[in-house]
Amino acid sequence: MAAAMLVFGTIGLFVKNIGFPSSFISFARALTGSIFIALFMLFSGHGLDKKSVLKNLKLLIPSGIAMAFNWICLFEAYRFTGVAVGTLCYYMAPVIVVVLSPVFLKENLTAINITSVLAAVVGAVLISGVVSGSAKSAKGILFGLAAAALYSTVVMINKFVKNLSPIETTFVQLLTAAVTMIPYILLTEDVTTFVFDRRSVIFTLIVGVFHTGIVYMIYFSSVQKIPAQTTAVFSYIDPVTAIILSAVVLGEKLDAVQLIGTFLILAATLFNELAPIIRKKGSSL
Repeated sequence: MAAAMLVFGTIGLFVKNIGFPSSFISFARALTGSIFIALFMLFSGHGLDKKSVLKNLKLLIPSGIAMAFNWICLFEAYRFTGVAVGTLCYYMAPVIVVVLSPVFLKENLTAINITSVLAAVVGAVLISGVVSGSAKSAKGILFGLAAAALYSTVVMINKFVKNLSPIETTFVQLLTAAVTMIPYILLTEDVTTFVFDRRSVIFTLIVGVFHTGIVYMIYFSSVQKIPAQTTAVFSYIDPVTAIILSAVVLGEKLDAVQLIGTFLILAATLFNELAPIIRKKGSSL
């Protein structure tokens, strides 16, 4: 799990150096990832429950489409506002889920939820650079928040999926994302102008094969073997890695105010995820 999260945290470095449009990178990632997961299910004996897939198709198709555009927005955020800020905007997704849960999931907001949301919102304002006078690209920040909103959509839809394992769900979503991107690319991009230089091709393959196919298999192999709170904690290796590498490799350094915002976003989302577990343990004592 730690290794998977560490690798996820490096994806921004590769995307920043790919000359293809974000939509094409999203397509390549979804296609390659779905192929690898299909091979994993085939050789591991993990079959695909076709009946359950058909029953959940009305949920899997929109969530797969949301996943595709989620990646496009995230990759655009990297380009316009940098890997660190783009990643932090993306990590507002758990906060968006909390805000929308009373409406779509019929869950009540607790004092902890509200506090976490407010802290994360303040953190987002601080990392934007508006307060410190080092404002980042508004367009990039909007792309990052749009990616977070789309990812939260995937998370919420997945809560209604029945009788499918996470790996089966992800396989169908990736396949849907890949199919969705084909007409989108043809309608929005002039594919005849694509320059397939060696670096872009290699890095795109790395993002598809390594960051999606192989790492997803590692993730799904480990997520069922460790406690939920451990998964929640380990997931924060991803943004911390992205922030450190963006500073060291790309020179995207955050000022003191933005670092405070970084702490607020990550602490708020982590505390919000761990709160139910802590509360449950406390009530059992």
